Amino acid sequence: MKKIAVIAVEIIIAAIVITIGTHFYLLAAPTTLTIGYQPINHHTAAILASEKGWWEQDLAKFGIEKVEMKEFPTGPSEMHAMLAGDIEVAYVGMAPPISAMYEGLDAKLIAGVETQGDALVVRSDLADKYEGPHSLKGMTIATYPPGSIPHTILSKWLLDNGIDPEKDVDIKAMGPSDAVTAMGSKAVDAAFICTPYPSMIEEAGYGIIVTVGGEMWQHHACCCLVASGETIRKHPEVVKQIIKTHIRATEYINMYPDDAAEIFGKRYNINVKTIMHSLNATGMRWIHNPHAEIEDGLEYARVIYELNRERYEEKGIEVLEEKDIFDTSFYDEIRSKKD
Repeated sequence: MKKIAVIAVEIIIAAIVITIGTHFYLLAAPTTLTIGYQPINHHTAAILASEKGWWEQDLAKFGIEKVEMKEFPTGPSEMHAMLAGDIEVAYVGMAPPISAMYEGLDAKLIAGVETQGDALVVRSDLADKYEGPHSLKGMTIATYPPGSIPHTILSKWLLDNGIDPEKDVDIKAMGPSDAVTAMGSKAVDAAFICTPYPSMIEEAGYGIIVTVGGEMWQHHACCCLVASGETIRKHPEVVKQIIKTHIRATEYINMYPDDAAEIFGKRYNINVKTIMHSLNATGMRWIHNPHAEIEDGLEYARVIYELNRERYEEKGIEVLEEKDIFDTSFYDEIRSKKD
């Protein structure tokens, strides 16, 4: 009987050890965190926090030894990386993660990043003929790939004005740097891209800004901060700190915009005056409150669904709702404690 009792105790102890070990595995943060971003000043908060060493400083207490900043040309490619598990956190336009969620991405939008910040540039030799969206018929337009913010806004704007984006114009998917090159070589007639690249095209003499995203979709929310579902579930404290650092960086940008522009400009060899001109021209604003992006996020979800309705309906996919896209609980907790 004593032997049986000893064995029973050993089994119980083993079970407790396994349970504790599993619990520790779920809570222990990884030693490396990978943050995706793009070479646009929309993502200055990510770049600024990296340049100032805030990511490593703020996350070190959770056992994270290295924060890897991984650059992507556009949002869709960034979300492909998150789908593959290559990045845990992303600074990205709202449309790409929502598009990816329709394809099965396990992630949530956890904070706002910025609003507006894009513009339509028509080639200099064609700009005099521009009198509104109908002037674009027959033109070749460079913009980001399908599922991106620029592609979504451009497509919606064309449709709202009775122009078929698949038949009436030729939309070429490319990143902003390639769009600048394409405008310079006259490989495209126009480009709808993110700041500061429209201003760079103007300053190079390749094109003229004829309208901005805020006029095409008034005061639209643009970029957001996204975390993978696994990171949210396993490492909530890390997610909370990521948002705190993001808030810190965003408030720094709003307080010292010239310094933030210099940090971004130095990284990409872009003149600070060009950056500031692009901000003023497009009415771009940095934010961190995710609630400010919910209304537009739901509209993006609807527009993306309409653009892909036939395929989604065949798969039995329904329009995404707020609970499918956003998790504001971390931000709300941070702000309630601050206030």
